[in-house]
Amino acid sequence: MTAIEQTEARPRGTRLPRRARRQQLLGAAQEVFVAQGYHSAAMDDIAERAGVSKPVLYQHFPGKLDLYLALLDQHCESLLQAVRAAIASTVDNKQRVGATMDAYFAYVGDEGGAFRLVFESDLTNEPAVRDRVDKVSLDCAKAVCEVIAEDTNLPAEESMLLAVGMCGMAQITARYWLGSGQKLPRDAAAKLVSSLSWRGIAGFPMHGAAQQY
Repeated sequence: MTAIEQTEARPRGTRLPRRARRQQLLGAAQEVFVAQGYHSAAMDDIAERAGVSKPVLYQHFPGKLDLYLALLDQHCESLLQAVRAAIASTVDNKQRVGATMDAYFAYVGDEGGAFRLVFESDLTNEPAVRDRVDKVSLDCAKAVCEVIAEDTNLPAEESMLLAVGMCGMAQITARYWLGSGQKLPRDAAAKLVSSLSWRGIAGFPMHGAAQQY
């Protein structure tokens, strides 16, 4: 269960197990950070949204940055796992491209808006935030790079550049799709971008085979 699913309003004073309380606080923080941005959000707002006192909030998170980083860690990991799952879902490379593109569109299209913390944070001047955002982008590209390098036998540097391009395409087009009002259904939008990406990567010959993959 994600943090955003833990944010049902509870009256003050309701006792929860520590882990459940932490998830509830993360869910409340996500709603506040997504709506207001880091700089405008206040711990008072988050405590109020969670239905707890500030001392309870501070028992779990010493400060606003600690809370933000915990939330960022959670959603960076979610994106990475979604990309890895897409790659592992099939051995057909065309379907792999489609699944990976759809993973980004699903991530961006999630109603909780967590992608804004990862891709549109107003705190990227903070090294700890910048490092996490850069790392998840790099790790997603590395996951794609492994498949490209194995199947095409291209050098590591070339495989990684192609992987970064594919992941960047997925992220930017998904965000554009959402921001432009989702005029296309998500599946159709992801399929269109997948077709563009596949037509490019399919031009590289399959290692050890005469045909192109």
